[in-house]
Parts: sequence; structure tokens; C-alpha cells
Amino acid sequence: MKRVVSVLIIMLLAVGTACAERVVLGAEQTKAYLPLLKGKRVALLSNHTGLIIQAKEPIPNPSLKGREPKAMRQKGDEAKGDTIHTLDWLLGHGIQVTAIFSPEHGFRGTAREGEKVASSVDEKTGIPILSLYDGDSKYPSKESMGMFDVLVTDIQDVGLRFYTYYITMFRLMDVCAQYGKQFVVFDRPNPNGWYVDGPILDMKHKSGVGALPIPVVHGMTLGELALMINGEGWLKDATKVDLKVIPCKNYTHQTLYRLPVAPSPNLRNMLAIYLYPAVCLFEATPVSLGRGTDKPFLCYGHPNFNAPRTEASVYGPAITFTPNQSTQKGRVCDGVDLSGMSEEEARKVGFSLRYLLDAYKHLNMDNYFFRPFFELLVGQDYVRKMINQGKSEEEIRACWQEDVAKFKEQRRAYLLYEE
Repeated sequence: MKRVVSVLIIMLLAVGTACAERVVLGAEQTKAYLPLLKGKRVALLSNHTGLIIQAKEPIPNPSLKGREPKAMRQKGDEAKGDTIHTLDWLLGHGIQVTAIFSPEHGFRGTAREGEKVASSVDEKTGIPILSLYDGDSKYPSKESMGMFDVLVTDIQDVGLRFYTYYITMFRLMDVCAQYGKQFVVFDRPNPNGWYVDGPILDMKHKSGVGALPIPVVHGMTLGELALMINGEGWLKDATKVDLKVIPCKNYTHQTLYRLPVAPSPNLRNMLAIYLYPAVCLFEATPVSLGRGTDKPFLCYGHPNFNAPRTEASVYGPAITFTPNQSTQKGRVCDGVDLSGMSEEEARKVGFSLRYLLDAYKHLNMDNYFFRPFFELLVGQDYVRKMINQGKSEEEIRACWQEDVAKFKEQRRAYLLYEE
């Protein structure tokens, strides 16, 4: 009996150790890609998120005031020490990096949303940073394309159709196909990769915040999405780019992956990343998301938010704040504080219309609540119409379930990781 118990304990420990294995990023797997890059001129699409070695401290959980339990850290974080950027990693391995492409927020992540990032030079290495926002076409020039043979993408996405890093990748895949350049993706986990939800983009609403016929939450890594872009013929004239994806190890779509650095200025912690699919729809309304406060994307409000100060709504306590950026800049707003929500609850909520419908009810603005930008974010015309008609969230959600099921089947051939 003791022998049986001992064997069971050993097996359980083995399973626990396997489950706790650290996610190995694509960029860390030099044996898989150095032969592809040696002797070639390499351009890098990246920003401040292109880190190879895990940070000692993942970005904080605000509900724990920055003190993360060790169970939430990846095994080996403490031993790994400081991070190193992919650019420095490649240079250290003798790779000739001749150019850098920088998406929204810039190479060091200091630019605000929508701010055009000018061409410049990386101060540390002297390598030119080529902006994707030069010219009206938003494509690199012929001169820029002549500076490299292979383009490497290593950037941390959060898995949403209106989070625009994938659009930068998509455009560069397109132009690399036109110029016959090889395209390599160092894959990274998707922190919202465990589910798929939301309307599929109607391509008549294609814009700078939505470029592909995918749901709001697509549940794919950038590597998987690149494979789907290529495989589905979504590049110009259905061309194919010479694509190579370096996948992660020890990762599945159910892995709880904590980012070592905030992916953009207003997504400062994991709670904001989990709430972002639902609250971002406020960007197309007069409701402020607290930009310029210490709780961006962790609250919402308006100067005329008609709710009792003591309760605000069923979703969080009342808050008063004054945004110093974007919507309602400089005006005192009353609203709802979501910053005390647990990460587990935010993950459970996922993509939801609950906060949008709450503000719509309290502001009593009817169709004036929505701006034309709303359809670009949500992707379909029927959502606004059904909200104006007083339909429930359950009734609205039912409209995209069949489309989501079809998309999940469509994407299956491109998945690199277990669902």
C-alpha cells in the first residue's frame, strides 16, 4: 500500500512540475532560427515588449497592490534576472540587423495611441528605426525594403481585433510578399488566448482598428494569425509571403501567461488586459476610460453619469475622476471603478456588453451615445441598432454565436497550440 501511495505521489509531483514548466518564447529558441538569419540582412519589427528573458516581477495585479503570489509567476523567473531585448539578443549572436520597424507607441513604447511614430535611430545601437507611418500608404518605401533580406517580428500582442499590433504585422507581410522578402515570426503567448468571442468584422468597416474578418477576441497568437493570413489568402491579390513561425514551447491556449512588461501605456496591468475587450468599446462613445489618470481602462465615467454616488452600478463602486487625455479631458466625471475586481472575475467576464449597456442606461442619450467609430470597433451594424431597441445582452450575443463557431473551425488548421 505504501509503495502504491509513494508511486502516486511521485506521479503527481511529476505532473505538477510539467504543468509549471516555464513558457519558452519563440525568440529564445536560437537553434530554430539562427540558421535562417546568419549571413543575411535582418529587419526587426518590435517595440519595448520584445523581451527575451523573463522579468523577475510580472506586471502587477492592482487588487494585490503589486505583490504577486509566487504561484502566479512562471517557474524560473527569479533565477533568470534582468530582461534583454530581442534586438540586443540578435546582435549578440552575430546577426546583422540593418533596420527596425516600429508600430504604434514607438520602439521604446512612449508614444500615445494614434500618435504617428517618426523615423529615427535607436540610441543604443545606432540602427535606423523606420516608421510605418511615413507617407499616406502606410507601407515602407522601396528604399526601406532594400535595406534587408529577412524581416523578423517579435512583439507582444493581446489578442484583440482592435489592438493594432497585428495590423502592422499584416501590412509588413503584404509588402514583404510583394518584394520577395522572407518573413519570420518569433511567437509569444496571447494573454487573452483561452477564448474566442464577439462579432466578426464586416469588411465594409475595415479601418486602422480592424483589418481582418475575425472576431473581437480571436484567441490566436501572432504566429497563428500570420499563418491564417497567409493560408486564407488575405494578403493583396491573395499572394503568399515566405513565412516561418518559431512557436513557443510549454504553452497551450489555456496557459495563464502573465506579461513581464505592460504592452502599451494604458494597459498597465493584467486586470486592464483582461477588461480591455469589453471596455474598449467606450472609445466610440462620450464615456471616458480614465486616460490620463492612475486607472486607465480600469474605470469609466461621464460628467452626467446619472447614478447614485454611493453605488454607481452593480459592477463596481462609484468613482470621481478627471481625465487629462482624450474623451472628457479636463472635466470631472462620475462613474464606475473596476480596479478592485479580481483578475479571475475579469477573465470570467471576458468580452461583454455589460459595461456599455450600464453607461448607456445611466446617460439616457439614446443614439447620441454612439459615434460613427463604434461600428469600426464592434465590427457589425446590428449591435448599435439592437442596443437602441432595448435588446438584452443575451439577445445581442446570440447574433454572433454561429459566426464565432464557424471562425473557430476556420482557424483550426492554423493553430500551433492545444486549445
